[in-house]
Amino acid sequence: MDIAPLLKRIEKKSAVVGIMGMGYVGLPLVGTFCRAGFRCIGFDVDPRKVGMLNTGRSYIQHIPSSMIAELVQSKRFHATADMNELRKPDCTLICVPTPLSPTRDPDMTYVESTARAIAQRLRRGQLIVLESTTYPGTTRELVKPILEARGLRAERDFFLAFSPEREDPGRKDFSTATIPKVVGGIGRKSGRLATALYTKAIAKVVPVSNCEVAEAAKIVENVYRCVNIAMVNELKVLFDKMKIDVWDVINAARTKPFGYQAFYPGPGLGGHCIPIDPFYLTWKARQYGQPTRFIELAGEINTAMPEYVIHRLIEALNERGRALRGSRILVLGLAYKKDVDDLRESPSIELIELLRERGAKVDYNDPHIPRTHKGREHDLRMTSVKLSPKRLRSYDAVLIATDHSAYDYKMIVRSSKLIIDTRNATAHVRGGRDKIVKA
Repeated sequence: MDIAPLLKRIEKKSAVVGIMGMGYVGLPLVGTFCRAGFRCIGFDVDPRKVGMLNTGRSYIQHIPSSMIAELVQSKRFHATADMNELRKPDCTLICVPTPLSPTRDPDMTYVESTARAIAQRLRRGQLIVLESTTYPGTTRELVKPILEARGLRAERDFFLAFSPEREDPGRKDFSTATIPKVVGGIGRKSGRLATALYTKAIAKVVPVSNCEVAEAAKIVENVYRCVNIAMVNELKVLFDKMKIDVWDVINAARTKPFGYQAFYPGPGLGGHCIPIDPFYLTWKARQYGQPTRFIELAGEINTAMPEYVIHRLIEALNERGRALRGSRILVLGLAYKKDVDDLRESPSIELIELLRERGAKVDYNDPHIPRTHKGREHDLRMTSVKLSPKRLRSYDAVLIATDHSAYDYKMIVRSSKLIIDTRNATAHVRGGRDKIVKA
């Protein structure tokens, strides 16, 4: 099929862009393409989200409602739960979750169901792009057969590509429009069309030879971070036994202007990418009989961090004549990283569950998350408590799991009996060092 008609619509920005999944990836893409001059349709299975968006309200903290309202009022964007509207877009971008199963295998349920929904309405000349992070081979081996099941053929009747999302919620120095976009097609035509589409909305597009290279590139980015974080987490445990502050060590090492990049320890890995993506690659590697011992070891270290934090808390309480069972513990920070409202894979959730299992009475505070909501695997059913000196004094220990900028760490240190600091958040607080335990 000739790509010229769709290429022309892309060049003129008259092509309609459909985005599947109105979450932390899909919603920023809506803003990026609409601001570039395209009309967008946002698809989501959650009617509540659809209703909020169509009335100009955002449910993601770092995406302002004013932006959504402007796009809706300008008629450049509307959201829908009606999958029959999938016939309208010229280009459809898939931005749905790719979690792990309980056995740490890829859970492709959302990608598969989305591809089937598109396949039922697929028409000639459409471009489909998968953005969900996944293992190399997903686009060609999984998505392509589903889309071709009704008789249309990729590269002949429709076009298919992969372009990994690179979102980092809350980041100020880069946005969706300024983060370089890797693009790989199922074939030459698909790659050319996808590159043309993203070039119209994103400052720098990086075409690669095929979709497998693009899929692997995203996995490599996250494996790199996973392995390096595992290294400093392991060093944290070692240096603690040696009575050396790992944060001081890292700050000293990072003064070298070459050959070193600082990574920091924490209570565990959070976010949708780093805790999950490396396991997608190890799963795929098993199909080739190739062990990935380095990656798997990094995963083991990182997933053990919440237990290590609880162990440090138990030790600190014991030194003060307290048992964890029956103690009142306040967890500061529920989000997986500072200054966002993103709960995905947050280690704070596991910390709370571990504390509860051991008989502790647990509360949390997070200025960005006033109450918890039911997730795919967890349902804490908690509400954020207010912080005050009096309330802090009522807890046997305060566990800093997320170092939000909004916290008054001087007040927290002054008012708390014991602090377990997993983020080095209290490093610049004078006084009270005898009640601060790094973990």
